[in-house]
Amino acid sequence: MAKIAFILLCHKDPDAVIKQAQSLTAVGDCMSIHFDARAPQADFDRIHKALADNPNVTFAPRRVKCGWGEWSLVQATLHALGAAIDAFPRATHFYMLSGDCMAIKSAQYAHDFLDRREIDYIESFDYFKSDWIKTGWREERLIYRHWFNERTQKKRFYALFELQKKLRLTREIPKDIEVMIGSQWWCLRRRTVEWILDFCKQRPDVMRFFRSTWIPDETFFQTLVRHLVPEQEIDSRTLTFLMFTDYGMPVTFYNDHYDLLLSQDFLFARKISAEARDLRRRLGVLYSTEGAQFQISNEGRSLFTFLTGKGRTGRRFAPRFWETESTLGRERELLIVICKKWHVAKRLVNRMRQMTNVPCIEYLFNEDSCALPDLGGIQATMDKRHRHRRALLRMLYDYYDSDRLLICLDPSNLDLIEDFCRDRSLTRLLEIDCQFSDPYLIGHAMRVGLAGERTPRETLSRLLPTIRTDTVLESDNIRDKSFANHHRLREIADPDQNARAIAAFLQISEDKAMALATTNHLFAD
Repeated sequence: MAKIAFILLCHKDPDAVIKQAQSLTAVGDCMSIHFDARAPQADFDRIHKALADNPNVTFAPRRVKCGWGEWSLVQATLHALGAAIDAFPRATHFYMLSGDCMAIKSAQYAHDFLDRREIDYIESFDYFKSDWIKTGWREERLIYRHWFNERTQKKRFYALFELQKKLRLTREIPKDIEVMIGSQWWCLRRRTVEWILDFCKQRPDVMRFFRSTWIPDETFFQTLVRHLVPEQEIDSRTLTFLMFTDYGMPVTFYNDHYDLLLSQDFLFARKISAEARDLRRRLGVLYSTEGAQFQISNEGRSLFTFLTGKGRTGRRFAPRFWETESTLGRERELLIVICKKWHVAKRLVNRMRQMTNVPCIEYLFNEDSCALPDLGGIQATMDKRHRHRRALLRMLYDYYDSDRLLICLDPSNLDLIEDFCRDRSLTRLLEIDCQFSDPYLIGHAMRVGLAGERTPRETLSRLLPTIRTDTVLESDNIRDKSFANHHRLREIADPDQNARAIAAFLQISEDKAMALATTNHLFAD
Protein backbone atom coordinates (compact mmCIF):
# COMPACT_ATOMS: atom_id res chain seq x y z
CA MET A 1 0.00 0.00 0.00
CA ALA A 2 1.20 3.51 -0.84
CA LYS A 3 2.88 5.51 1.90
CA ILE A 4 3.50 9.16 1.04
CA ALA A 5 6.41 11.30 2.17
CA PHE A 6 5.38 14.92 1.62
CA ILE A 7 8.14 17.35 0.66
CA LEU A 8 7.00 20.67 2.13
CA LEU A 9 8.65 23.94 1.09
CA CYS A 10 7.35 26.82 3.22
CA HIS A 11 8.44 30.25 4.41
CA LYS A 12 5.70 31.71 6.64
CA ASP A 13 2.80 31.10 9.03
CA PRO A 14 4.35 28.54 11.43
CA ASP A 15 0.97 27.71 13.01
CA ALA A 16 -0.43 26.70 9.62
CA VAL A 17 2.67 24.59 8.88
CA ILE A 18 2.28 22.78 12.19
CA LYS A 19 -1.41 22.05 11.52
CA GLN A 20 -0.64 20.93 7.97
CA ALA A 21 2.05 18.51 9.19
CA GLN A 22 -0.15 17.12 11.96
CA SER A 23 -3.08 16.61 9.58
CA LEU A 24 -1.08 14.83 6.85
CA THR A 25 0.90 12.58 9.21
CA ALA A 26 -2.03 11.59 11.43
CA VAL A 27 -2.90 8.63 9.19
CA GLY A 28 0.66 7.31 8.86
CA ASP A 29 2.09 9.39 6.03
CA CYS A 30 5.34 11.32 6.49
CA MET A 31 6.68 14.80 5.90
CA SER A 32 10.08 16.39 5.28
CA ILE A 33 10.04 20.15 5.88
CA HIS A 34 12.26 22.84 4.45
CA PHE A 35 11.59 26.22 6.08
CA ASP A 36 13.11 29.12 4.16
CA ALA A 37 16.28 30.49 5.75
CA ARG A 38 15.03 34.01 4.98
CA ALA A 39 12.22 33.50 7.48
CA PRO A 40 12.78 34.34 11.18
CA GLN A 41 14.69 31.74 13.18
CA ALA A 42 12.04 32.01 15.91
CA ASP A 43 9.38 30.77 13.48
CA PHE A 44 11.48 27.76 12.53
CA ASP A 45 12.21 26.97 16.19
CA ARG A 46 8.49 27.09 16.88
CA ILE A 47 7.76 24.56 14.14
CA HIS A 48 10.66 22.33 15.14
CA LYS A 49 9.61 22.28 18.79
CA ALA A 50 5.95 21.54 18.02
CA LEU A 51 6.82 18.61 15.71
CA ALA A 52 9.96 17.29 17.40
CA ASP A 53 8.14 14.33 18.96
CA ASN A 54 6.37 13.34 15.76
CA PRO A 55 8.23 10.34 14.30
CA ASN A 56 6.67 10.96 10.88
CA VAL A 57 8.22 14.42 10.52
CA THR A 58 11.80 15.25 9.60
CA PHE A 59 13.57 18.44 8.54
CA ALA A 60 15.97 19.30 5.75
CA PRO A 61 19.51 19.20 7.21
CA ARG A 62 20.24 22.66 5.89
CA ARG A 63 18.00 25.70 5.44
CA VAL A 64 18.50 27.57 2.17
CA LYS A 65 17.60 31.20 1.42
CA CYS A 66 15.07 30.73 -1.37
CA GLY A 67 14.17 33.17 -4.14
CA TRP A 68 11.70 32.97 -7.00
CA GLY A 69 13.29 31.79 -10.25
CA GLU A 70 16.49 30.72 -8.49
CA TRP A 71 18.32 27.41 -8.15
CA SER A 72 17.80 27.76 -4.40
CA LEU A 73 14.26 26.33 -4.70
CA VAL A 74 15.61 23.19 -6.34
CA GLN A 75 18.43 22.94 -3.79
CA ALA A 76 15.95 23.21 -0.91
CA THR A 77 13.85 20.45 -2.50
CA LEU A 78 16.90 18.19 -2.88
CA HIS A 79 17.81 18.72 0.80
CA ALA A 80 14.28 17.79 1.87
CA LEU A 81 14.23 14.76 -0.46
CA GLY A 82 17.53 13.48 0.90
CA ALA A 83 16.26 13.78 4.47
CA ALA A 84 13.02 11.97 3.56
CA ILE A 85 14.81 9.10 1.83
CA ASP A 86 16.96 8.50 4.93
CA ALA A 87 14.23 9.02 7.54
CA PHE A 88 11.36 7.14 5.90
CA PRO A 89 12.58 3.84 4.38
CA ARG A 90 9.00 2.60 3.92
CA ALA A 91 7.80 5.65 1.94
CA THR A 92 6.74 4.64 -1.58
CA HIS A 93 5.89 8.09 -3.02
CA PHE A 94 7.28 11.58 -2.55
CA TYR A 95 4.78 14.41 -3.04
CA MET A 96 5.90 18.03 -3.51
CA LEU A 97 3.84 20.60 -1.54
CA SER A 98 3.91 24.24 -0.50
CA GLY A 99 2.45 25.81 2.63
CA ASP A 100 -0.50 26.99 0.52
CA CYS A 101 -1.46 23.44 -0.53
CA MET A 102 -4.10 21.31 1.17
CA ALA A 103 -5.58 17.87 0.51
CA ILE A 104 -8.90 17.78 -1.33
CA LYS A 105 -9.26 14.01 -1.00
CA SER A 106 -8.94 11.62 1.92
CA ALA A 107 -5.74 9.67 2.61
CA GLN A 108 -7.65 6.49 1.80
CA TYR A 109 -8.58 7.86 -1.63
CA ALA A 110 -5.02 9.14 -2.26
CA HIS A 111 -3.41 5.82 -1.35
CA ASP A 112 -5.83 3.85 -3.52
CA PHE A 113 -5.23 6.28 -6.38
CA LEU A 114 -1.44 5.86 -6.22
CA ASP A 115 -1.70 2.06 -5.86
CA ARG A 116 -3.60 1.75 -9.13
CA ARG A 117 -0.61 2.50 -11.38
CA GLU A 118 3.13 2.05 -11.03
CA ILE A 119 3.87 5.50 -12.40
CA ASP A 120 5.35 8.96 -11.75
CA TYR A 121 3.08 12.01 -11.92
CA ILE A 122 4.95 15.04 -13.22
CA GLU A 123 4.27 17.52 -16.00
CA SER A 124 7.06 16.97 -18.51
CA PHE A 125 6.70 18.66 -21.89
CA ASP A 126 9.30 19.30 -24.57
CA TYR A 127 10.89 22.64 -23.69
CA PHE A 128 11.19 23.91 -27.26
CA LYS A 129 8.30 22.22 -29.08
CA SER A 130 5.50 22.58 -26.54
CA ASP A 131 3.56 25.79 -25.88
CA TRP A 132 3.96 25.53 -22.09
CA ILE A 133 5.77 28.90 -22.08
CA LYS A 134 3.13 31.30 -23.39
CA THR A 135 5.15 34.52 -23.49
CA GLY A 136 8.62 35.83 -22.71
CA TRP A 137 12.01 34.15 -22.79
CA ARG A 138 12.40 30.59 -23.97
CA GLU A 139 15.90 29.77 -25.26
CA GLU A 140 17.33 32.66 -23.21
CA ARG A 141 16.50 30.82 -19.98
CA LEU A 142 19.00 28.11 -20.88
CA ILE A 143 21.79 29.37 -23.13
CA TYR A 144 22.69 32.34 -20.88
CA ARG A 145 23.82 32.17 -17.26
CA HIS A 146 21.57 33.73 -14.63
CA TRP A 147 23.26 34.41 -11.30
CA PHE A 148 21.03 37.17 -9.90
CA ASN A 149 17.42 37.20 -8.77
CA GLU A 150 15.19 38.85 -11.37
CA ARG A 151 12.80 40.24 -8.75
CA THR A 152 15.19 41.51 -6.05
CA GLN A 153 18.24 42.34 -8.22
CA LYS A 154 16.55 43.40 -11.44
CA LYS A 155 19.31 45.76 -12.66
CA ARG A 156 22.06 43.18 -12.14
CA PHE A 157 19.92 40.41 -13.63
CA TYR A 158 19.32 42.26 -16.91
CA ALA A 159 22.79 43.84 -17.02
CA LEU A 160 24.37 40.38 -16.90
CA PHE A 161 21.98 39.16 -19.58
CA GLU A 162 22.71 42.09 -21.92
CA LEU A 163 26.47 41.70 -21.39
CA GLN A 164 26.39 38.02 -22.32
CA LYS A 165 24.18 38.77 -25.29
CA LYS A 166 26.50 41.52 -26.51
CA LEU A 167 29.63 39.36 -26.11
CA ARG A 168 27.82 36.28 -27.46
CA LEU A 169 28.67 34.32 -24.33
CA THR A 170 26.20 31.54 -24.89
CA ARG A 171 26.58 27.96 -23.71
CA GLU A 172 25.46 24.56 -24.91
CA ILE A 173 22.90 22.35 -23.23
CA PRO A 174 24.48 19.06 -22.06
CA LYS A 175 24.39 16.91 -25.18
CA ASP A 176 22.63 13.86 -23.74
CA ILE A 177 19.96 15.94 -21.98
CA GLU A 178 16.62 16.83 -23.56
CA VAL A 179 15.24 19.73 -21.55
CA MET A 180 11.61 19.40 -20.46
CA ILE A 181 9.31 21.83 -18.68
CA GLY A 182 6.22 21.66 -16.47
CA SER A 183 4.65 22.40 -13.12
CA GLN A 184 6.87 22.12 -10.03
CA TRP A 185 4.13 20.20 -8.17
CA TRP A 186 4.82 16.51 -8.71
CA CYS A 187 4.50 13.07 -7.10
CA LEU A 188 7.40 10.64 -7.72
CA ARG A 189 8.01 7.03 -6.74
CA ARG A 190 10.83 6.12 -4.35
CA ARG A 191 12.90 4.47 -7.05
CA THR A 192 12.70 7.60 -9.21
CA VAL A 193 13.80 9.86 -6.34
CA GLU A 194 16.75 7.58 -5.59
CA TRP A 195 17.77 7.67 -9.25
CA ILE A 196 17.61 11.48 -9.24
CA LEU A 197 19.74 11.80 -6.10
CA ASP A 198 22.33 9.39 -7.56
CA PHE A 199 22.31 11.30 -10.85
CA CYS A 200 23.03 14.55 -8.99
CA LYS A 201 26.21 13.00 -7.55
CA GLN A 202 27.36 11.49 -10.83
CA ARG A 203 26.71 14.42 -13.20
CA PRO A 204 28.27 17.66 -11.89
CA ASP A 205 28.12 19.07 -15.43
CA VAL A 206 24.31 18.88 -15.46
CA MET A 207 24.13 20.34 -11.97
CA ARG A 208 26.34 23.29 -13.02
CA PHE A 209 24.08 23.86 -16.02
CA PHE A 210 20.84 23.99 -14.03
CA ARG A 211 22.33 26.06 -11.20
CA SER A 212 22.50 29.06 -13.54
CA THR A 213 19.34 28.52 -15.60
CA TRP A 214 16.35 30.76 -14.97
CA ILE A 215 13.36 29.25 -13.11
CA PRO A 216 14.95 25.77 -12.82
CA ASP A 217 12.15 24.43 -10.60
CA GLU A 218 10.10 24.22 -13.82
CA THR A 219 12.79 22.27 -15.71
CA PHE A 220 15.18 20.36 -13.39
CA PHE A 221 13.02 17.49 -12.08
CA GLN A 222 10.92 17.51 -15.25
CA THR A 223 14.07 16.92 -17.34
CA LEU A 224 15.69 14.36 -15.06
CA VAL A 225 12.57 12.23 -14.67
CA ARG A 226 12.13 12.05 -18.43
CA HIS A 227 15.87 11.25 -18.79
CA LEU A 228 15.88 8.46 -16.19
CA VAL A 229 12.40 6.90 -16.31
CA PRO A 230 10.81 4.99 -19.25
CA GLU A 231 8.17 7.08 -20.99
CA GLN A 232 5.38 4.58 -20.30
CA GLU A 233 5.98 5.05 -16.56
CA ILE A 234 5.33 8.81 -16.65
CA ASP A 235 1.93 10.47 -16.55
CA SER A 236 2.59 14.04 -17.66
CA ARG A 237 0.19 15.73 -15.26
CA THR A 238 0.18 17.20 -11.79
CA LEU A 239 -1.98 15.82 -8.99
CA THR A 240 -2.27 19.31 -7.48
CA PHE A 241 -5.21 21.40 -8.70
CA LEU A 242 -4.21 24.97 -9.48
CA MET A 243 -5.54 27.64 -11.79
CA PHE A 244 -4.25 30.95 -13.09
CA THR A 245 -6.13 34.15 -13.88
CA ASP A 246 -5.79 35.82 -17.27
CA TYR A 247 -3.21 38.10 -15.59
CA GLY A 248 -0.99 35.06 -14.91
CA MET A 249 -1.62 35.08 -11.15
CA PRO A 250 -2.56 31.92 -9.18
CA VAL A 251 -6.24 31.65 -8.26
CA THR A 252 -6.80 31.67 -4.48
CA PHE A 253 -9.51 29.47 -2.96
CA TYR A 254 -11.82 30.54 -0.13
CA ASN A 255 -14.46 29.03 2.17
CA ASP A 256 -17.17 28.72 -0.48
CA HIS A 257 -14.95 26.64 -2.79
CA TYR A 258 -15.10 23.47 -0.67
CA ASP A 259 -17.55 21.48 -2.85
CA LEU A 260 -15.89 22.62 -6.07
CA LEU A 261 -12.44 21.50 -4.87
CA LEU A 262 -13.63 18.06 -3.78
CA SER A 263 -15.17 17.38 -7.22
CA GLN A 264 -11.88 17.93 -9.09
CA ASP A 265 -9.77 15.00 -10.30
CA PHE A 266 -6.78 15.91 -8.12
CA LEU A 267 -5.44 14.97 -4.68
CA PHE A 268 -4.37 18.45 -3.49
CA ALA A 269 -5.10 22.07 -4.36
CA ARG A 270 -3.27 25.39 -4.13
CA LYS A 271 -3.54 28.21 -3.20
CA ILE A 272 -5.77 27.97 -0.15
CA SER A 273 -6.20 31.41 1.40
CA ALA A 274 -4.75 31.86 4.89
CA GLU A 275 -7.97 33.73 5.71
CA ALA A 276 -10.19 30.80 4.67
CA ARG A 277 -10.14 29.29 8.15
CA ASP A 278 -13.31 27.26 7.72
CA LEU A 279 -12.04 25.80 4.42
CA ARG A 280 -8.70 24.94 5.99
CA ARG A 281 -10.42 23.30 8.97
CA ARG A 282 -12.72 21.19 6.78
CA LEU A 283 -9.91 20.10 4.44
CA GLY A 284 -7.66 19.32 7.40
CA VAL A 285 -10.28 16.95 8.80
CA LEU A 286 -11.00 15.45 5.38
CA TYR A 287 -7.59 13.80 4.93
CA SER A 288 -8.07 11.45 7.89
CA THR A 289 -11.71 10.65 7.05
CA GLU A 290 -12.48 7.02 6.24
CA GLY A 291 -15.07 5.88 3.72
CA ALA A 292 -15.49 9.31 2.09
CA GLN A 293 -17.03 9.20 -1.39
CA PHE A 294 -16.11 11.73 -4.08
CA GLN A 295 -18.11 12.61 -7.19
CA ILE A 296 -15.51 13.69 -9.74
CA SER A 297 -16.90 16.17 -12.28
CA ASN A 298 -13.71 18.16 -12.96
CA GLU A 299 -15.49 21.30 -14.21
CA GLY A 300 -13.43 23.70 -12.06
CA ARG A 301 -11.40 25.42 -14.76
CA SER A 302 -14.26 25.85 -17.24
CA LEU A 303 -16.54 27.13 -14.46
CA PHE A 304 -13.92 29.64 -13.34
CA THR A 305 -13.44 30.85 -16.92
CA PHE A 306 -17.21 31.24 -17.35
CA LEU A 307 -17.76 33.18 -14.14
CA THR A 308 -14.74 35.47 -14.44
CA GLY A 309 -15.32 36.11 -18.14
CA LYS A 310 -18.55 37.99 -17.53
CA GLY A 311 -18.19 41.68 -18.23
CA ARG A 312 -15.26 41.26 -20.59
CA THR A 313 -17.27 40.72 -23.75
CA GLY A 314 -15.38 41.81 -26.84
CA ARG A 315 -11.97 42.27 -25.24
CA ARG A 316 -10.43 39.14 -26.69
CA PHE A 317 -11.41 39.67 -30.30
CA ALA A 318 -11.39 43.45 -30.49
CA PRO A 319 -11.43 44.68 -34.11
CA ARG A 320 -8.09 45.61 -35.67
CA PHE A 321 -7.62 49.04 -37.18
CA TRP A 322 -7.89 47.76 -40.74
CA GLU A 323 -11.24 46.15 -39.87
CA THR A 324 -12.75 49.26 -38.29
CA GLU A 325 -11.92 51.29 -41.37
CA SER A 326 -13.46 48.76 -43.81
CA THR A 327 -17.10 48.14 -44.68
CA LEU A 328 -19.21 45.28 -45.93
CA GLY A 329 -20.54 47.58 -48.65
CA ARG A 330 -23.19 50.29 -48.69
CA GLU A 331 -25.48 48.33 -51.00
CA ARG A 332 -25.31 45.14 -49.01
CA GLU A 333 -27.72 43.79 -46.41
CA LEU A 334 -26.74 41.67 -43.40
CA LEU A 335 -29.45 39.68 -41.61
CA ILE A 336 -28.53 38.41 -38.13
CA VAL A 337 -30.57 35.80 -36.25
CA ILE A 338 -29.72 35.96 -32.53
CA CYS A 339 -30.67 32.99 -30.37
CA LYS A 340 -29.25 31.19 -27.32
CA LYS A 341 -30.88 27.92 -28.32
CA TRP A 342 -28.87 27.16 -31.41
CA HIS A 343 -31.12 24.30 -32.52
CA VAL A 344 -34.14 26.65 -32.60
CA ALA A 345 -32.30 29.19 -34.75
CA LYS A 346 -31.02 26.46 -37.08
CA ARG A 347 -34.53 25.04 -37.45
CA LEU A 348 -35.92 28.46 -38.44
CA VAL A 349 -32.97 29.35 -40.67
CA ASN A 350 -33.28 26.05 -42.53
CA ARG A 351 -36.88 26.98 -43.37
CA MET A 352 -35.79 30.48 -44.40
CA ARG A 353 -33.21 28.91 -46.71
CA GLN A 354 -35.95 26.85 -48.35
CA MET A 355 -38.44 29.71 -48.75
CA THR A 356 -36.10 32.55 -49.79
CA ASN A 357 -33.04 32.92 -51.97
CA VAL A 358 -30.96 34.43 -49.15
CA PRO A 359 -27.65 32.58 -48.46
CA CYS A 360 -27.78 31.41 -44.82
CA ILE A 361 -24.81 30.49 -42.61
CA GLU A 362 -25.31 29.18 -39.08
CA TYR A 363 -23.17 30.28 -36.10
CA LEU A 364 -19.95 30.80 -38.07
CA PHE A 365 -18.47 32.81 -35.16
CA ASN A 366 -19.45 30.22 -32.53
CA GLU A 367 -19.04 26.75 -34.06
CA ASP A 368 -15.72 25.48 -35.38
CA SER A 369 -17.61 22.88 -37.39
CA CYS A 370 -19.81 25.42 -39.19
CA ALA A 371 -19.97 24.55 -42.90
CA LEU A 372 -18.09 27.24 -44.83
CA PRO A 373 -16.65 27.33 -48.34
CA ASP A 374 -12.88 27.41 -48.82
CA LEU A 375 -11.99 31.11 -48.73
CA GLY A 376 -8.22 30.74 -48.79
CA GLY A 377 -7.78 29.91 -45.10
CA ILE A 378 -9.44 32.95 -43.53
CA GLN A 379 -12.27 30.63 -42.43
CA ALA A 380 -9.95 27.94 -41.05
CA THR A 381 -9.95 28.85 -37.35
CA MET A 382 -12.30 30.62 -34.98
CA ASP A 383 -9.57 33.11 -34.13
CA LYS A 384 -9.17 34.09 -37.80
CA ARG A 385 -12.91 34.42 -38.30
CA HIS A 386 -13.22 36.86 -35.40
CA ARG A 387 -10.06 38.77 -36.22
CA HIS A 388 -10.99 39.25 -39.90
CA ARG A 389 -14.74 39.33 -39.42
CA ARG A 390 -15.60 41.93 -42.05
CA ALA A 391 -13.18 40.56 -44.63
CA LEU A 392 -14.71 37.12 -44.08
CA LEU A 393 -18.25 38.39 -44.69
CA ARG A 394 -17.19 40.36 -47.78
CA MET A 395 -15.72 37.17 -49.23
CA LEU A 396 -18.96 35.30 -48.44
CA TYR A 397 -21.03 37.95 -50.25
CA ASP A 398 -18.74 37.53 -53.27
CA TYR A 399 -18.77 33.72 -53.04
CA TYR A 400 -22.58 33.57 -53.08
CA ASP A 401 -22.78 36.45 -55.59
CA SER A 402 -25.43 38.11 -53.44
CA ASP A 403 -25.97 41.45 -51.74
CA ARG A 404 -27.96 39.73 -48.94
CA LEU A 405 -26.50 37.36 -46.35
CA LEU A 406 -28.02 35.77 -43.24
CA ILE A 407 -25.91 34.59 -40.29
CA CYS A 408 -26.63 33.30 -36.78
CA LEU A 409 -25.00 34.68 -33.63
CA ASP A 410 -25.14 33.77 -29.97
CA PRO A 411 -26.45 36.60 -27.73
CA SER A 412 -23.07 36.64 -25.98
CA ASN A 413 -21.51 38.06 -29.19
CA LEU A 414 -22.53 41.63 -28.38
CA ASP A 415 -19.21 42.96 -29.73
CA LEU A 416 -19.90 41.40 -33.15
CA ILE A 417 -23.48 42.65 -33.20
CA GLU A 418 -22.34 46.19 -32.36
CA ASP A 419 -19.58 46.07 -34.96
CA PHE A 420 -21.90 44.94 -37.76
CA CYS A 421 -24.63 47.40 -36.78
CA ARG A 422 -22.11 50.25 -37.04
CA ASP A 423 -21.24 49.23 -40.59
CA ARG A 424 -22.36 51.29 -43.58
CA SER A 425 -24.32 48.31 -44.86
CA LEU A 426 -27.95 47.73 -43.82
CA THR A 427 -28.15 45.39 -40.81
CA ARG A 428 -31.34 43.79 -39.51
CA LEU A 429 -31.62 41.76 -36.31
CA LEU A 430 -34.09 39.03 -35.40
CA GLU A 431 -33.75 38.06 -31.75
CA ILE A 432 -35.46 34.76 -30.86
CA ASP A 433 -36.62 34.88 -27.24
CA CYS A 434 -36.90 31.32 -25.86
CA GLN A 435 -37.98 29.90 -22.53
CA PHE A 436 -35.34 27.99 -20.55
CA SER A 437 -36.25 25.02 -18.35
CA ASP A 438 -33.89 23.71 -15.68
CA PRO A 439 -33.18 20.49 -17.64
CA TYR A 440 -32.24 22.56 -20.70
CA LEU A 441 -29.89 24.80 -18.69
CA ILE A 442 -28.26 21.72 -17.14
CA GLY A 443 -27.77 20.27 -20.62
CA HIS A 444 -26.34 23.60 -21.79
CA ALA A 445 -23.90 23.64 -18.86
CA MET A 446 -22.74 20.14 -19.83
CA ARG A 447 -22.38 21.02 -23.52
CA VAL A 448 -20.14 24.01 -22.81
CA GLY A 449 -18.10 22.22 -20.15
CA LEU A 450 -19.43 23.99 -17.05
CA ALA A 451 -20.66 20.69 -15.65
CA GLY A 452 -20.31 16.98 -16.28
CA GLU A 453 -22.32 13.81 -15.89
CA ARG A 454 -20.98 13.44 -12.34
CA THR A 455 -21.33 17.05 -11.20
CA PRO A 456 -23.02 17.01 -7.77
CA ARG A 457 -26.64 18.16 -7.65
CA GLU A 458 -25.67 20.80 -5.07
CA THR A 459 -23.18 22.34 -7.51
CA LEU A 460 -25.77 22.40 -10.29
CA SER A 461 -28.36 24.03 -8.05
CA ARG A 462 -25.92 26.87 -7.34
CA LEU A 463 -24.89 27.12 -10.97
CA LEU A 464 -28.36 27.27 -12.54
CA PRO A 465 -29.36 30.73 -11.22
CA THR A 466 -26.08 32.14 -12.55
CA ILE A 467 -26.64 30.67 -16.03
CA ARG A 468 -30.29 31.76 -16.10
CA THR A 469 -29.39 35.30 -15.01
CA ASP A 470 -26.65 35.36 -17.61
CA THR A 471 -29.07 34.53 -20.45
CA VAL A 472 -31.44 37.31 -19.32
CA LEU A 473 -28.56 39.77 -18.99
CA GLU A 474 -27.30 39.02 -22.50
CA SER A 475 -30.71 39.78 -23.97
CA ASP A 476 -31.05 42.94 -21.86
CA ASN A 477 -27.64 44.15 -23.04
CA ILE A 478 -28.73 43.79 -26.66
CA ARG A 479 -31.97 45.70 -26.05
CA ASP A 480 -30.17 48.42 -24.10
CA LYS A 481 -28.19 49.26 -27.25
CA SER A 482 -31.43 50.29 -29.03
CA PHE A 483 -30.26 48.94 -32.39
CA ALA A 484 -32.19 50.05 -35.45
CA ASN A 485 -34.13 47.30 -37.26
CA HIS A 486 -34.20 45.10 -34.15
CA HIS A 487 -37.11 42.63 -34.27
CA ARG A 488 -38.10 39.99 -31.71
CA LEU A 489 -39.65 36.58 -32.19
CA ARG A 490 -40.90 35.22 -28.85
CA GLU A 491 -41.81 31.68 -27.85
CA ILE A 492 -44.73 32.96 -25.73
CA ALA A 493 -46.09 35.33 -28.42
CA ASP A 494 -48.91 34.38 -30.79
CA PRO A 495 -48.11 33.46 -34.43
CA ASP A 496 -49.45 36.78 -35.79
CA GLN A 497 -46.95 38.80 -33.72
CA ASN A 498 -44.08 36.52 -34.71
CA ALA A 499 -45.07 36.61 -38.38
CA ARG A 500 -44.95 40.43 -38.38
CA ALA A 501 -41.44 40.35 -36.86
CA ILE A 502 -40.24 37.85 -39.50
CA ALA A 503 -41.84 39.82 -42.34
CA ALA A 504 -40.09 43.02 -41.27
CA PHE A 505 -36.80 41.16 -40.78
CA LEU A 506 -36.75 39.38 -44.17
CA GLN A 507 -38.82 41.95 -46.07
CA ILE A 508 -41.20 39.24 -47.28
CA SER A 509 -44.97 38.86 -47.53
CA GLU A 510 -47.08 38.12 -44.45
CA ASP A 511 -48.15 34.75 -45.90
CA LYS A 512 -44.54 33.57 -46.18
CA ALA A 513 -43.77 35.02 -42.77
CA MET A 514 -46.72 33.14 -41.22
CA ALA A 515 -45.49 29.89 -42.76
CA LEU A 516 -42.12 30.50 -41.11
CA ALA A 517 -43.64 31.52 -37.77
CA THR A 518 -45.66 28.29 -37.66
CA THR A 519 -42.72 26.00 -38.43
CA ASN A 520 -43.42 22.61 -36.89
CA HIS A 521 -41.83 22.09 -33.46
CA LEU A 522 -39.88 25.35 -33.83
CA PHE A 523 -39.23 25.79 -30.10
CA ALA A 524 -39.06 22.11 -29.15
CA ASP A 525 -35.96 21.04 -27.20
